[in-house]
Amino acid sequence: MIKLIRTDATNQDFINLVKQLDAELAIRDGDEHSFYDQYNGITQIKFAIVVYEDNKPVGCGAIKEFSQEAMEIKRMFILLDLRAKGLASWILKALERWALDLGYSKCILETGKKQPEAIALYKKNAYYQISNYGQYVGVDNSLCFEKNLLKQI
Repeated sequence: MIKLIRTDATNQDFINLVKQLDAELAIRDGDEHSFYDQYNGITQIKFAIVVYEDNKPVGCGAIKEFSQEAMEIKRMFILLDLRAKGLASWILKALERWALDLGYSKCILETGKKQPEAIALYKKNAYYQISNYGQYVGVDNSLCFEKNLLKQI
C-alpha cells in the first residue's frame, strides 16, 4: 500500500531521504555540488511530503516560500528502484495542491542539466523553462522552471 503524508523538515524519514538525495547529487554534480548544497538545507522547510510503500519511506519533496505568489519546489527524491513508476509526479501534484491550499498561485524550481530525469518530470507535468532566478542567475548548469497553478491544476 502506498500512502503520502504532509509533514515538515523535522520528520526523520524526510531527513533520511534527503541524505540519500544529497549523496546522489554529490556524484552527479561533482565539483559543483558545494555550490548547490549551500542552498539546499532543510531547516527552513515547513512543508514536506513523504511517500511510503508498505510503511517504508520511498520518496519525498518539499515546498518553500519564494515570494508572495510562488512556492519553490525543493528536495524531490524517489528511491532508485522505484523510479519511473509515477511516484515523483504524484508527489509533485501533491505539493502543487498544498501550495494552492496555502494561497500561492505558482511553483518555481531549479534543477541541474545533469539531471535529465528531473527535467523530463517537470516538462511532463507542464512546467516551462524560465530565466534562472536568484542564486542561479549566470549558473550554466542550472535550469529553472515555473508552473502557473491556477491554469494547470
